[in-house]
Amino acid sequence: MRRFLAPLRARWQAWWEARQPPADTHSTTQRNVYIVPTLAGLAFCGTLGVLLVASINEQLSLGYALTFALTGAGLASMHTTHANLRGLQMDLKAPDGVHAGDEFTLELRLHNPGKARFGIAVSAQLDSGPSEPAWVDVPALGHAVLRLRLPALQRGLRALPRLAVTTRFPLGFFRAWSYWRPASKVWVYPQAEEVLAPFPTQAEAGAGEAASAHQSASGTDFSGVRTYRRGDSMKQVLWRKSAMALDHGLPLWVRETEAPLAKDLWLDWRDTQGRDVEARLSRLTAWVLAAERQSQPYGLRLAGRELAPSLGASHRQTCLEQLAEFQA
Repeated sequence: MRRFLAPLRARWQAWWEARQPPADTHSTTQRNVYIVPTLAGLAFCGTLGVLLVASINEQLSLGYALTFALTGAGLASMHTTHANLRGLQMDLKAPDGVHAGDEFTLELRLHNPGKARFGIAVSAQLDSGPSEPAWVDVPALGHAVLRLRLPALQRGLRALPRLAVTTRFPLGFFRAWSYWRPASKVWVYPQAEEVLAPFPTQAEAGAGEAASAHQSASGTDFSGVRTYRRGDSMKQVLWRKSAMALDHGLPLWVRETEAPLAKDLWLDWRDTQGRDVEARLSRLTAWVLAAERQSQPYGLRLAGRELAPSLGASHRQTCLEQLAEFQA
């Protein structure tokens, strides 16, 4: 049975996708607004059937009047529900990139050329099922902004999920909906490592304790004051402050300096060995964000790719996009 239904479903899906191509604008028209009764609507129809049968059996004029009045109200409700959704014009603002595990926000702008619309809901069709809907009312001849928060689960350049625009106004007896396939995509960057690891040792900065000691002795950036330690240079001693300390039997005070970082900081894929792919990308992502915060020019080296050292929002986004779409 499944083998027989699979081709039919595929053909149906292809026909439906051809009928509604992806776009960042959407208009609800007679062709793409659908309506069905809800459970409450089915119960209402069943009640009307019981009233009609009882009126026929008992020949009750008032029963006929009540049945037909309620039927008219139900038909009016169906028309109102369909009209509440039909005629809206919507457009989508492309979402900003986010890190895996966070949420991104879809900002939808709804434009109403007619009467006021009430109880408009928008939800996303996720792999795990429909998302929590976001609700909005649109004033007559006005506009409204609706924001829908969705989870970002996997890194990469991801297509936005299909959106369902629905309403059950006014009585909830009918549900009208229209599907929307956005054309925009969202960048999902790797999740940054929570505990920032030290930057990788640069070839220009030396390595080991000897290089560290040399940087401490020859650095030019003042970072604080500390007590004298064996091996400190006499040039670092603060003699005025130390003279008062010696009078009280305290140790000498020296100036704490730091060597400036290497001119160019290279963030290399090879410096994250010993971890799985996602953990390595997570560390590189944390390094990119930290280097940007510290205004330290940085470059990125991945397997087969290299981005020259630079700074700025554009460079940061390019690095994060390279990490997001990386395939080991």
